[in-house]
Amino acid sequence: MKLTAPAHIGKDERRERINKLCAEMDEDGLGAVLIGPTASLRYFTGVNWHPSERFTGALIRADGTVEYITPAFERDKVSAVIGIDGDIFTWQEEESPYRLIADRLGNKARMAVDESVALFTWLGLRSVLDDSRLNGGGAIINRLRRRKTKAELALMQYAKDITLEVQRRAWKSLRAGVHASEVEAFIDREHRALGGSGNIFCIVSFGEDTSLPHGGETDRALAEGDAVLIDTGTSVDGYNSDITRSYVFGEPAKEIRAVWDAEKRAQAAAFEAAKIGAPCESVDHAARASMMKDGFGPDYRLPGLPHRTGHGIGLEVHEAPNLVRGDRTPLEAGMCFSNEPMIVIPGKFGVRLEDHFYMTESGARWFTQPSFCLDEPFKGVTPLD
Repeated sequence: MKLTAPAHIGKDERRERINKLCAEMDEDGLGAVLIGPTASLRYFTGVNWHPSERFTGALIRADGTVEYITPAFERDKVSAVIGIDGDIFTWQEEESPYRLIADRLGNKARMAVDESVALFTWLGLRSVLDDSRLNGGGAIINRLRRRKTKAELALMQYAKDITLEVQRRAWKSLRAGVHASEVEAFIDREHRALGGSGNIFCIVSFGEDTSLPHGGETDRALAEGDAVLIDTGTSVDGYNSDITRSYVFGEPAKEIRAVWDAEKRAQAAAFEAAKIGAPCESVDHAARASMMKDGFGPDYRLPGLPHRTGHGIGLEVHEAPNLVRGDRTPLEAGMCFSNEPMIVIPGKFGVRLEDHFYMTESGARWFTQPSFCLDEPFKGVTPLD
């Protein structure tokens, strides 16, 4: 089967995002929102900028006007990559970008600041603006970014379809003696061959290393009977995938079979708990309740689940809100989450099955179908050309 690449995010959608941001500003009595060189800059303007000590970003005013702030020597580069028209204001190396931002803001307006900017950016702004005029912008930005549109969902679906196929190919490629680093390189090549960005991250764990949620520090060689955990993702137009598969190279031991089956039940329980209007934490609770029935936990105790059940995803692999105790954000249509309630058996092995779902008005829907069974983890997955 061949995948058809979806359309990239265009100007009309970015302009609609800015219009919604303006409505949020009006409700909060803000004159502007300052976006730094973060994923939110790409979200609103299309500019994908590597952060550094030199500030590049956008001042989005309540009337929808966009003003770009950048070092003077970067002006031409910025002008070539902006996705929403706006004037570009520059500062020289001996000048302060924060003074320029304050001058553009004016004397009275209050401004919200993208909370993903570096601390030195916030401190620089405080040196030129009173605290009463500075607000955190994380909440109003997240209220927009966490509800994905059809165009965003299509890009995420494409990225996840690619990664699921790469996971299947990696499974088929395994051989005794192969090192984790070799598998990581294979996965990167396959991601690129299928149209992804390459690996945005990759965890390949064998044997005892699978009991460490983010993998071990050694480049372990695969041996017969080893547990295998591969967690990886790619990016398409900035939108990310993140899929984990766990299985065994060779014949699984009885204990691994029992844990794998318990993990699958916990993942299914989490999915069933994802209902419109329910708090995010209820999904985490459902996964842990399922595990407790199988003798794991409670809470974060091991053997059991040492981390949250899931995280939001979009332009960043980890976005708020999260499926974790204490996050009472109501589930809304358009929200996207990982579902990965890992079971860790300390010093022996771990099993994590991670797929993602998105919320619709009628409930949760999988982006990718969960792993079928331990012996045939990719049964039902249609290979891609």
